[in-house]
Amino acid sequence: MARLLIVEDDVSVRTFTARALAAAGHTVETAEDGMDGLDKIKAAEGSFDLVLSDIRMPAMDGIEMAREAASTFPDLRLLLMTGFADQRERAAELDGTAKGVVNKPFTLAEIRDRVGEALAA
Repeated sequence: MARLLIVEDDVSVRTFTARALAAAGHTVETAEDGMDGLDKIKAAEGSFDLVLSDIRMPAMDGIEMAREAASTFPDLRLLLMTGFADQRERAAELDGTAKGVVNKPFTLAEIRDRVGEALAA
């Protein structure tokens, strides 16, 4: 299966998502915000198969983290999550860097399916 990084500031969403994807057989690491996520991406030299990140977070949001990560690791796959319509529109700024946006709240089946689609893309 795949090596995933989940970047989410809400501990309950982060834990739920990590458990769901680990139960599907993926190796999952987590980060609390965009700064932490970017640090983990750099430490891993961009070797994650997919980074699943919230858009709206303190310190560094998911859009900024995605831009920074993609500038160093252009082949890194990113999938964004948000519960806010205006944030979903901001994902278009990434110009193809992200493999899509998952709307929150989501079900176990939905997040597994969307991650599978992003990995297959």
